[in-house]
Amino acid sequence: MSAAARRGRSAQRTRGANTAPVIELEGVRKVYRSGEIEFEALRGVDVAIDEGEYVAVVGPSGSGKSTLMNILGCLDVATSGRYLLAGEDVSAMSERELALVRNRRIGFVFQQFHLLPSKSAWRNVELPLVYAGVPRTERRDRAVAALERVGLGERIDNRPGEMSGGQQQRVAVARALVTEPALILADEPTGNLDSASTADVFGLLDDLHAHGRTVVVITHDHEVADRAPRNLVVRDGLVTEDRRFVAVGGVRR
Repeated sequence: MSAAARRGRSAQRTRGANTAPVIELEGVRKVYRSGEIEFEALRGVDVAIDEGEYVAVVGPSGSGKSTLMNILGCLDVATSGRYLLAGEDVSAMSERELALVRNRRIGFVFQQFHLLPSKSAWRNVELPLVYAGVPRTERRDRAVAALERVGLGERIDNRPGEMSGGQQQRVAVARALVTEPALILADEPTGNLDSASTADVFGLLDDLHAHGRTVVVITHDHEVADRAPRNLVVRDGLVTEDRRFVAVGGVRR
């Protein structure tokens, strides 16, 4: 186990051992093979993230952070090691089981909004519930409630082309929230936004954290990372630093 992971585990015990982490990675490795060529993208990652934490995973291109995101989001599986999501071991699940986990346990927010242009805001937000087999009346009620939570209660019938970039990203966040997932996983959520929309999304992520949501943001942007109370620094396939910050007089230290 790396020194960074040991520090994280120590802090976790300090906060209280009775709460199981939402994310727990133990010795996670990911190896890609092409013929006789082998590339180790993750080289034994140990990380625990507790419920209600707001964490930024940072690192340069090629560091392994995108591979780590894919494993955290159950979009890929580790070559070896163990991954527990909300206490459930997802390491050896089938593709069908992983799809169910993605739908029910993880809310995704991507750099590209991935909204259907012909559908209204609430229709976009209800999509995970459609896949989960939730009845239509309940789907609409939950979709509208999620949009109200992100400040778009007056825009439920608007299509993506009728909203700003920041509003579209808020729709994407509402879609991520609608299944009440254990984890909000955001991949470069402000990458395609102007400064005003970026500030809007920053405020939304801060609010989610303030209300107890577990938020993990994957980014190379230090301005984005600076919003999170905890930064995991990835280099050469390892978590090399686990930085925790506190706010003193409104300034992060």
